[in-house]
Amino acid sequence: MSVQLDRIDRQLLAALQQNARLTVAELAERVSLSPSPCWRRVKVLEEAGLIQGYQARLSASQLGYGVTAFVSVMMGSHTQEVARAFEAKLEEIPEIIACHNVSGRYDFLLEVVAADLNAFGEFARNTLQALPGVKEFYSSFSLKAVKEQRQLPIPEPFKPT
Repeated sequence: MSVQLDRIDRQLLAALQQNARLTVAELAERVSLSPSPCWRRVKVLEEAGLIQGYQARLSASQLGYGVTAFVSVMMGSHTQEVARAFEAKLEEIPEIIACHNVSGRYDFLLEVVAADLNAFGEFARNTLQALPGVKEFYSSFSLKAVKEQRQLPIPEPFKPT
């Protein structure tokens, strides 16, 4: 389902990205609609797949994760079978909070959380090295999160020149 985003749709998406806990009444007020049409628009955006879900943003440090590592993984084999086994195994490992199949020297980029460097070392030796098809990996550690909120820019409509 393709949706042509108008100004109100873009405002709804931006408001929900900032605070998904807004009530329909609060959301409607922000975009100058009454609640019923606002709710219908949000439903259309959900059904079109533009809104994929709603989540709480948790504090890694408050949950005891003092280390965030970015792990570049090089595969020893590039068959579909090995890639599928690798990707399926990643889904089972909660410490891996994001994974991207990337271009360049490495094949995958993982974002991993751990309590501390010792815990990450154990995780790397016992878990990462045991993943299917892994030839080598390289770890970098976050020293400071500069921009953590993952908010997508809402595109303006195309305007021909």
